[in-house]
Amino acid sequence: MAQCEVCGNEYDETFEVVMPGGDSHTFDCFACATHALAPTCDNCGVRISGHGVEAGSIYCCSHCPRQAGHGQLTDHHL
Repeated sequence: MAQCEVCGNEYDETFEVVMPGGDSHTFDCFACATHALAPTCDNCGVRISGHGVEAGSIYCCSHCPRQAGHGQLTDHHL
């Protein structure tokens, strides 16, 4: 059994994520993978597991870049 690098859980169904550059990470669930690998919003610090928005920085939603002075951005939720 492998061990999740975030929570330490030993689990027989862990999965490995290999990053561009070769670093690999082992997790027992997507929540732990998100906690370790997802970027954070440059305004509020929340982990971004969806599409986010960018303007030189990455943000979780259209509200956060407006708070940082980027009023021209919008979300495109379907």
